[in-house]
Amino acid sequence: MSRAAIGLDLGGTELRAAIVSESGRVLAHAQVKTEAAAGPDAVIAQMAALARSVRAERPDLEILGVGIGAPGPLDSDTGIAIAPPTLAGWRDVPLRDRLAEALSMPVVLDNDGHAAALGEWRFGSGAGLRHFVYVTVSTGIGGGVVCDGRLVRGRRGLAGHVGHMTIVEDGPACACGNHGCWEALASGTALGHEARRAVAADPTSRLAALVGDAPATARHVTAAAREGDAASLALMAEEGRRLGIGIANLLHLYSPERIVLGGGLSSAFDLFAPAMRATIAARAMPEFRAVPVEPSALGLEVGVIGAAALVLAPDPGRGPVQPVFASASI
Repeated sequence: MSRAAIGLDLGGTELRAAIVSESGRVLAHAQVKTEAAAGPDAVIAQMAALARSVRAERPDLEILGVGIGAPGPLDSDTGIAIAPPTLAGWRDVPLRDRLAEALSMPVVLDNDGHAAALGEWRFGSGAGLRHFVYVTVSTGIGGGVVCDGRLVRGRRGLAGHVGHMTIVEDGPACACGNHGCWEALASGTALGHEARRAVAADPTSRLAALVGDAPATARHVTAAAREGDAASLALMAEEGRRLGIGIANLLHLYSPERIVLGGGLSSAFDLFAPAMRATIAARAMPEFRAVPVEPSALGLEVGVIGAAALVLAPDPGRGPVQPVFASASI
């Protein structure tokens, strides 16, 4: 019987699940909107239901366990979600243990940035590299760093919160409670805020027409920019500039061989890349400017593949994975 793992990618906006083979191939997939405002009980029930749904599609496979990539901060050693700002009401939630109990399966939990970095490192654009940075740009901004062939984990596994670098000292408020974080300026959520201002400033624009009566989002900006909307193209250029500032910082901090961008906003990579690369060229020291910055090779599946990789291909620097085991399997 072929072996595989279930990967769960928990985001503040969407929840994805997949069965992933040992070679990193997605064999079954499902997704729903995350009931983030409903609290942890509702979201954990969603996660269990989605895992059962994809499992039912492939009863022929031996499932080794479930990996979860979740927004931080979280303690990957104890499996506790400490206080993720993109999930309402979450405070010291024993996510790993609760899902293991619900599914009667071994479960491994890690930061979604770490998980995605691991997936990209094992099966995507980071394969074969010893020094590599992955950045996910979605509802928030997260990431993972591979240095000297090991995933940088830090105390309690809390390293890699790149979205909370301060970019502008007196900048907009961030969900973490600080001001001027990279996430508050360049995430998909931040782009949505800018889009709403643009719609208010010009209600006759193509962007405004696409938005209609709904709240403007980064997806609206992407769609309008692809149709040539001037306001949306300007927003994308500003998005690229803001991303470039943070990426220049990461180049100087970690000196990677490659930086990879994933997450929902990476689908607009071609729209913001020119401004991003111009900003990197202007801000990075010459020795760092030639480092390639590319979109994820795994696309929107990087989160579920990375979560499954926590079971299938764990980071060698972490030591043997010790998931929580229950008595039966789903």
